Amino acid sequence: MTDWYPATLVARSPAADGLTDLTLDLSEAPLRGAHQHPGQYVRLRLPRVAEDAEGMFALASPPGKAQWDLLVKESSPLTDALVRLPLGTLVEVSRPEGRGFPLEQVRGKDLLLFATGSGISPIRSVIESIRQERDAYGRVTLYFGARTPGAFAYARDFKDWEQAQIHVVPTVSQPGASGWQGLTGYVQAHLAGEPLAPDTLAFVCGQQEMVQGVIQALRARGLPASAICQNF
Repeated sequence: MTDWYPATLVARSPAADGLTDLTLDLSEAPLRGAHQHPGQYVRLRLPRVAEDAEGMFALASPPGKAQWDLLVKESSPLTDALVRLPLGTLVEVSRPEGRGFPLEQVRGKDLLLFATGSGISPIRSVIESIRQERDAYGRVTLYFGARTPGAFAYARDFKDWEQAQIHVVPTVSQPGASGWQGLTGYVQAHLAGEPLAPDTLAFVCGQQEMVQGVIQALRARGLPASAICQNF
């Protein structure tokens, strides 16, 4: 049985087309320090919406914070309600679950990050964790795929990530008539030029088709399966 704790919605902002960034304050709940690994997720519910309405959301903020960031896609009665809640509303959350990404194994090594769509949420937690002690890690590159140019969640963070020497490689699969001047196609298609050190690790999160494509591309480049970690 899930134990539920109160959290307060303190901020909300558009993250990308169809995606909203929510910030929950946990300062009044006994969950400080419960988020221990980037890539973990929490369960969230709104009992007054429906008693059985709960969802799982990856934490987009780094571990150790009293406020948790969640990326929400409007696709259900629960998420539709969440993005319309007044600030100050109480919601209920579980303790963070899942093993997350083994960031401790990356210290001193190069890291490749792959995300599509809302899969950027747990990857953002990894990136923000790395930024807290950037010198402890080697080269870090993010391959981030979206359907359209307006679908990149946390695009506002790209500049800060680049300034922290975290290289961002965005690619759009359906540019249409948007005027997009960047890379197009799937993320794995742009891996060929990436130099891989022997001890490079990779973290992957997104649609299963992308995950499998990335794994195949990395294995073809000589990266062992043990060096590839996928979330969810």
